[in-house]
Amino acid sequence: MAPEAAPGQDESVTVDDLYRDLHAHPELSFEETRTAAIAAAELRAVGFDVIERLGITGVVGVLRNGSGATVMLRADMDALPVVEDTGLAYASTAPGVMHACGHDVHVACLIGAARELAATREHWAGTVVAVFQPAEEVGGGAQAMIDDGLYDRVPTPDVVLGQHVGPAPAGFVGAHSGAAFASADSLDITVPGRGGHGSRPETTVDPIVIAAAIVGRLQTIVSREIAPQDTAVVTVGRMSAGTKNNIIPESAELGLSIRAYSEEVRLRVLSAIERIVRAESAASGAPDPSIDLAESFPVTVNDRVATDRTMAAFRSEFGPEAVIDPGQVSGSEDVGLLATAANAPLVYWILGGAHPENYAAAATAGTIDRDVPSNHSPRFAPEPQPTLDRGVAALVTAAREWLAPAVPGS
Repeated sequence: MAPEAAPGQDESVTVDDLYRDLHAHPELSFEETRTAAIAAAELRAVGFDVIERLGITGVVGVLRNGSGATVMLRADMDALPVVEDTGLAYASTAPGVMHACGHDVHVACLIGAARELAATREHWAGTVVAVFQPAEEVGGGAQAMIDDGLYDRVPTPDVVLGQHVGPAPAGFVGAHSGAAFASADSLDITVPGRGGHGSRPETTVDPIVIAAAIVGRLQTIVSREIAPQDTAVVTVGRMSAGTKNNIIPESAELGLSIRAYSEEVRLRVLSAIERIVRAESAASGAPDPSIDLAESFPVTVNDRVATDRTMAAFRSEFGPEAVIDPGQVSGSEDVGLLATAANAPLVYWILGGAHPENYAAAATAGTIDRDVPSNHSPRFAPEPQPTLDRGVAALVTAAREWLAPAVPGS
């Protein structure tokens, strides 16, 4: 389905319809042209002023409705290079690409919230800025929009609001104050050696042996260099070297992912990695290795006062039993850059998307990690309802908490 024929041009297309369509047509980072066209058409249809192609494929809509706060609502749009294994009737039609992180839910919910806020302008005053951000998965989308003049072209927000669907039970929402999502750094490391014949290792400097020593030593960073009360993750997710069994290669490559909840711990981990990589190479008489930062996400920090205020509004609207503190999430986000660049508080919450009965059964059996697929799994499939309705309502409730009440007779 081409963008110009995509759903979202009139309100007869439900949020559920939009979600299923978006799920079936995922697009990778900075390639979200179809998704962006749907978002732009939807915003224009309900009266937003729209800017397209901001930060390559980003879309921003502005709805002005008198004096009051400026509230930014953000949804990310990109999918992942994952082969879907959900069995859904509306599964991905794009080979090797899947909405495995729920950004289709985010887009559909923000469209639903934009519709609701536009239809109820008599109940609030202020300005709503709806941001459909590209490329969250590679950590570049928020910064790309900022660098492309986001805050030169739209009002600076007084608060930035958003949500991320996850494997909590559908119908639940909640945010953690302070450091809420971990920082993430992706490192590409090349360990050079000196190649040669596998029968004559004495003539070589074997980069595979060096890389193996590095991997083993990296495991001591968290256990021996990070305080017990702090948290960090060092994962070697990729290791590659060689072409044939009897050839010692010229180099080996490692791919690392690092997580932390404070800048101090993050820098300590990165420093330790560099020290270990260079020292192991030097100990083997190898040339100096290269260490390149591929992706980087800052710690996502929820403003405590703003979060308390927004969660109080959620408890009032949904009932206290539906509002949770999910604790610190070890995944990462770039939404905080939008708030930092605006010098505005951030409130970013978790939206439950798991089938409630299935989640409860897994919790009773102690098998949540096995039986409730998490984000980035090829089996990740948020339950459309009540997830979508609650996601729309959460965005609208949060926005109205910050927007001014409408003045009677205005």
